[in-house]
Amino acid sequence: MAGATNGGGNGGGGKVVSMPLQYFCVLAAVVVAVMVLSLSFMSPAAMVAVRQNLSSVAAAPGGSSNSSAGGAGAGGAAGLAKAASPPAGWKEKEQEQEQEQARRPPVVLFNFGDSNSDTGGVAAAGGIRIMPPEGRTYFHHPTGRLSDGRVIIDFICESLGTRELNPYLRGIGSDYSNGVNFAMAGSTVTHGVSPYSLNVQVDQFVYFRHRSLEMFERGLEGPVSKEGFESALYMMDIGHNDMVGVAHTPSDQWDKKITEIVGEVRQAISILYDNGARKFWIHGTGALGCLPALVVQETKGEQDKHGCLAGVNRAAKAFNRKLSQLCDDLRFHLKGATVVYTDMFAIKYDFVANHTKYGIEWPFMVCCGNGGPPYNMKQGRPGCGDLCPPEAKVVSWDGVHFTDFGSGLAAKLAMSGEYSKPRVKLASLIHGGSKKTSDS
Repeated sequence: MAGATNGGGNGGGGKVVSMPLQYFCVLAAVVVAVMVLSLSFMSPAAMVAVRQNLSSVAAAPGGSSNSSAGGAGAGGAAGLAKAASPPAGWKEKEQEQEQEQARRPPVVLFNFGDSNSDTGGVAAAGGIRIMPPEGRTYFHHPTGRLSDGRVIIDFICESLGTRELNPYLRGIGSDYSNGVNFAMAGSTVTHGVSPYSLNVQVDQFVYFRHRSLEMFERGLEGPVSKEGFESALYMMDIGHNDMVGVAHTPSDQWDKKITEIVGEVRQAISILYDNGARKFWIHGTGALGCLPALVVQETKGEQDKHGCLAGVNRAAKAFNRKLSQLCDDLRFHLKGATVVYTDMFAIKYDFVANHTKYGIEWPFMVCCGNGGPPYNMKQGRPGCGDLCPPEAKVVSWDGVHFTDFGSGLAAKLAMSGEYSKPRVKLASLIHGGSKKTSDS
């Protein structure tokens, strides 16, 4: 499907970007960020290999329904009456549950990340109006997400009974009473590489918190109260762009570079903690070596038995090990805090290694591309000349970011707690702290 061309007669005043041009405009910041990162992380020969924003994205939980049927047998009216009677204490228990629900503070979330969890921030910051087919599923119109639909953070909000997080810089029409999304496409942990690196996002949060509390102190209604900040969930899904840069440097340099990157994550979490944050949900990076955009470009790279780039995945796993160790350390040192690390690599790698389990026929195929299976990524032909059907079980939207379908799968597994350390379900962390099933 071909995108609309730039139009001067919109009347809207913003830039209208066609689908082929969309990734030139929106991801220009990403390209620049990774290239600048390359100057310090890699040799000039390796720069070409990482020209795209390689943050993966999100997941849509599949629903499940339970039904039960009952009937009256030959027991007569007395038996039927007995079956219809609620068990003793049923009303009291229901009232207790309703009271507990009423006592729960509103769900508040703050998210820090890159395009994996950007809900329109970079589009707002750049004044870019992205055109269809972006946003075609669920929202049925473009939203600034680099996907055909939702990203992982959207599914998380949905599961917690709150609306989608508004981007920090969007302004018009935004309601921040349930939190803020500071994520911006192209962002890195490393300072000075992208305009909205992790330290900048944390600074934005500190400013937002200060202004919110100041409003309450002046008797005005602020977006989030002191109690809201203290009970909120603080999510982090960033580092993918950094690790693509690191992966293209000599492996004997990885440890030093990854240690520096994880050190910046520690600093960010410490600042959030000093500003009242107590519940942290940290995502490791995904299986970057399985991203179709990299697999297609680096056909001469070492591949594993499933066709993913082994070297890139080794770098991603090295980062995740140090990030998990950081979470262990913070869990010990940050008094009163719950720090949960979730292994997104294992979740996303399984979509390739065991793709048939999820009904996926072509694990490396993109939805918005050209050329058809197995990749639908013909070099030099951007855009959606061959667009998959909305109901297709295709994980990748554009070779880098996930479809609504892929994000739904990943979110469901991430929230389950089965891939988390400690094994905490996301809902349990939100509603009453860390109810562990295991410390493994």
